Amino acid sequence: MATSAKKGADRGIDGHLYFHDDKTGKSKQVILSVKAGENVNVAQVRDLRGVLEREKAEIGVLISMETPTKPMLKEAAEAGFYKSPHLEEKFPRIQILTVEQLLHGEQMKYPRWVDATFKKAPRARETAAETIPLPLGDGEIEEPF
Repeated sequence: MATSAKKGADRGIDGHLYFHDDKTGKSKQVILSVKAGENVNVAQVRDLRGVLEREKAEIGVLISMETPTKPMLKEAAEAGFYKSPHLEEKFPRIQILTVEQLLHGEQMKYPRWVDATFKKAPRARETAAETIPLPLGDGEIEEPF
């Protein structure tokens, strides 16, 4: 008889990373899924792939303590690539990184478009400093704020 473990409210998502790779200003996302323990397997890669579809995310990253198995790497490769509209590089839609790789400086791969500009916030108006009395010891001393 199969048992089903109840998932938490995160619905397979442990983190989000947002990026912009075009001039529309629309945020695109990388979904992060962290798996600890020794039972990391291909089913978790399939789950992450389903989360990408459900959330309409461009890239998913599975972070694990354990080295991925060959079936896990195959499933990740079958997810294909995300092609940025303004960059030549393609990015794997599903990436698997171990904690050890991250500690050695390896990074997830996603578009880092530096030409993105955003609307400037309006300038705040300066207000005059207000003087209020502060009770100190025997008398009151006025300090500007």
